[in-house]
Amino acid sequence: MNSRSAASIAPRLIAAVSLGAAITLGATGCTFITHQATTNVYPASDGVNVESTGGPVVVRNALIVATDDGSAGNLVAALINESDAEATLSIDVQGRQLSVDVPANQRISLGADEDPLLIENLDVKPGATVEILFRSGDEKADPLQVPVLDGALPSYEDLVPAAE
Repeated sequence: MNSRSAASIAPRLIAAVSLGAAITLGATGCTFITHQATTNVYPASDGVNVESTGGPVVVRNALIVATDDGSAGNLVAALINESDAEATLSIDVQGRQLSVDVPANQRISLGADEDPLLIENLDVKPGATVEILFRSGDEKADPLQVPVLDGALPSYEDLVPAAE
């Protein structure tokens, strides 16, 4: 009688283990093929990230805070030099050339640690975008559409250019 009991328990045990494995796989199997959102690099605010400036400087969370009529704007961004030598970031906004020297292995935060860059005669109203080319080296860099915002949000109201 013992051999018959052991023989009838084995299939039940295999079925129970199989069912448990199927439930576990069904409940967690999606994580094996789903992309992890926490690995995505994204702008933490309303700006855009510039992945390549053709050199060692990367630009994070770039945006322009403009006057209501769009006549002037302040460029706000974090500029990070990932090299062991000082680098110059050239910024072309509608044919106007601006530049910022970024020390080696340092970050400059325009609009927080440093004054934002004033762009006069912008002629782009808040809510639109403006094409900007950021370059810090000799490699290829593509222009990027940067959002133009106003000072409606409390975090941006101090970044609106002063009236002349």
